[in-house]
Amino acid sequence: MPQQVTHGATLQCTFGAAPATLMVTPESQVDVGGAPAATIMDHAPFKNITPFGMCSSLANPQVAAATSAAFGTLTPQPCMPATNQPWTPGSAVVTVRGKPGLNDMCTLLCQWAGVITVVNAGQTKLTTP
Repeated sequence: MPQQVTHGATLQCTFGAAPATLMVTPESQVDVGGAPAATIMDHAPFKNITPFGMCSSLANPQVAAATSAAFGTLTPQPCMPATNQPWTPGSAVVTVRGKPGLNDMCTLLCQWAGVITVVNAGQTKLTTP
C-alpha cells in the first residue's frame, strides 16, 4: 500500500545525479508523524523540489549547449528543476486541505524530460489507497 509523502521525503530524477529533498511549506497544516503532509500541488521548483545535483538531459538547454561546446561529449550541468505540472495521479481517497494527497507511487514530470519519483516517503505510519 502506498505511503503518504511528507516534508523531507527523498526524491530522484531519471536525469539527476543526486537525490533531492521534498520541501512542504507550513501552509499544509496537516502533520503525519510530526511532518507536514504533501499534496500533488507541492511541485514548485526550488520551493518544493530542490535540485538533483547535475542534470544529464539533452532536453535541458544548458546541458545541450555545454555538450555541443564539447563537440558532442555529454556535459552535465547544474540541475534547475522545471516542474510546471502537479504530481500524478495523487491519492484517490486522501485529501489534504482539499487537495489530493501525495503518495509514494506518484510521479512528477520535469520539462527537461526527467521523471521524478519518491524514493522515501518521509514517514511510515500512514498508508494511502
